[in-house]
Amino acid sequence: MKNELGADPHAGRPIDVSPPLSTLTLNQDEGNPRIARITFNRPERLNAITFDTPGEIRRAVERANQIDEVHVIVLQGAGAAFCGGYDIGLFGESDIDHACRQEAQPWDPMLDYRTMRAYNDDFMSLWRSAKPTIARIHRYGIAGGSDIALCCDQVVMENDARIGYMPTRVWGCPTTAHWTYRLGPERAKRMLLTGDLIDGRTAASWGLVSESVPAEELDDAVNRLANRMAAVPSGMLMMQKMVVNEASERMGLLSSQTLTTFFDGITRHNPEGMWFRRYSKVHGFKAAV
Repeated sequence: MKNELGADPHAGRPIDVSPPLSTLTLNQDEGNPRIARITFNRPERLNAITFDTPGEIRRAVERANQIDEVHVIVLQGAGAAFCGGYDIGLFGESDIDHACRQEAQPWDPMLDYRTMRAYNDDFMSLWRSAKPTIARIHRYGIAGGSDIALCCDQVVMENDARIGYMPTRVWGCPTTAHWTYRLGPERAKRMLLTGDLIDGRTAASWGLVSESVPAEELDDAVNRLANRMAAVPSGMLMMQKMVVNEASERMGLLSSQTLTTFFDGITRHNPEGMWFRRYSKVHGFKAAV
């Protein structure tokens, strides 16, 4: 059943993006051309985030916003999961030197911040999009995958799917910083101080996501919401979204993102983070966890 929940990355009418996308697809819905679908398309890696994924999300969102006929954007995943977070093979286990996994000493925090902030801003294109965005989560929307999903205006999960940010235990800080603004301080701390995962039912009851449904009803629930929004004039959608976003930003969301993005770099280069990465390189991520 879990594999069957994966979205078809090629369903609908392809929307041209230049340069072409390599980690995801962008299509206009055949049944309702007012809906565009961005589909993570690395199912062999649980749609894990590569160095290219953040920028491709932004470019896909921007391209969908250029099409007047499109009113709503659905973000979904092919294969067994929505998104399993950053690709540990690239960001943790490999020998590739990267701004976010520096081996040289001393560590350059501003190089790390500049790169991770760019990734964060790419994810936030879903938040800034004039067209409402809906995340469709099956099985896993975890770690960096939760960062992305929570940038969307609405999140619909299947009941048994999992969401959370496990790297807060040793090797990460969620850079998009939506947890407090969606859950409030008590439950945000409950998630971030444990790194626990919760299922769709709990996420919906806590107010982290808008809806949780049985697996067999996931597509119907997402399509029902997308079609309902798509029937509203695009200008009306844009104005209502701007009002709510402005309130969250005035409460401090963007300032929180500055802090979390700095702290994320620290967690990857402090003694515990360096041990975790080096142990993963030798023994593999599963052994390190």
